[in-house]
Amino acid sequence: MNDHVWKHRNKEDRVTAAVSGGTSMSSSAMITPTSASRIQEQQGQAEEKQSTRRLRGGSIVGRLLPAVAGLVFLLLWLLGVFHFMFSLEIYQLPVPSSIAISIKENAEMLFRYAMYSGTEMLGGFLLGSSLGALAAIVACFFPTSGKAAVAVMSALNAIPIVALAPIMNNWFGDGIWSRIAVVAVITMAAMAVSLFKGLTSIQPQYHELLGGLAASKMQIFIKLRLPHALPALFAGLKINMSTSIIGAIVGEFFIASQGLGYLLSDQIRLANMPLAWSCIVIAAVLGIVLYEAVVLAEKRLIPWSRVRTDH
Repeated sequence: MNDHVWKHRNKEDRVTAAVSGGTSMSSSAMITPTSASRIQEQQGQAEEKQSTRRLRGGSIVGRLLPAVAGLVFLLLWLLGVFHFMFSLEIYQLPVPSSIAISIKENAEMLFRYAMYSGTEMLGGFLLGSSLGALAAIVACFFPTSGKAAVAVMSALNAIPIVALAPIMNNWFGDGIWSRIAVVAVITMAAMAVSLFKGLTSIQPQYHELLGGLAASKMQIFIKLRLPHALPALFAGLKINMSTSIIGAIVGEFFIASQGLGYLLSDQIRLANMPLAWSCIVIAAVLGIVLYEAVVLAEKRLIPWSRVRTDH
């Protein structure tokens, strides 16, 4: 009978300790290690659920905020707030509704020109990124001279596109290859600098460990340097994807018979601003879609960097 009373009292004390956070102790009974561990586990699970709930709430707000900001921007534009602020007439800055009507009426031509500009953009992007990556890899194997070569290559970014485009037109004619060459030149340096930094920013102890195991330079490159540099590789690709649309559009301003840049400059001369703004909208959408394609590929191929680079 006394044993039964002691067990009943001990059970009540454990329940009291669980309710109060597992820190209180009765004078006649103590929390066993097993029950304390269970209480801590339950507390940890509760805190994890609260943290997950907060992250989900923050993620939803983070996703909705740009959409709300975009809608507010369009509403202010539609109501003529920007026209009032900058003293603009409707023919100088068409409202979004007239741009949408122009896109609908010229959808076939805009699609054909967008594909032409997209081909220039992707061709130059792939060529320039490949050449930049190749230069970074070669510089990695010959770091003494390679570092100086990458620094010299980075000077290509200082060349204005408006000066580069006529030169490329002079070299490659008025065909599509001149715009591909412009995009390739402006994307090559960014990839070389970004990837070279990723390949060479290895902590010395890792390099010494593989060196101590008699690993060759090629084995160190494949097993250590290349996996470590993949985030830098995708950083360079994202930068290049954003800048390549600029190179393609600006390159078409000078000598071209197709493309969004050609149509944009032509319609500005004719004062057909709704169609000119339609070219800008389509070019922006094209750039965003291709940029998101690179981001998606990054998430699929190197998911371990998702926490640091998720946007």
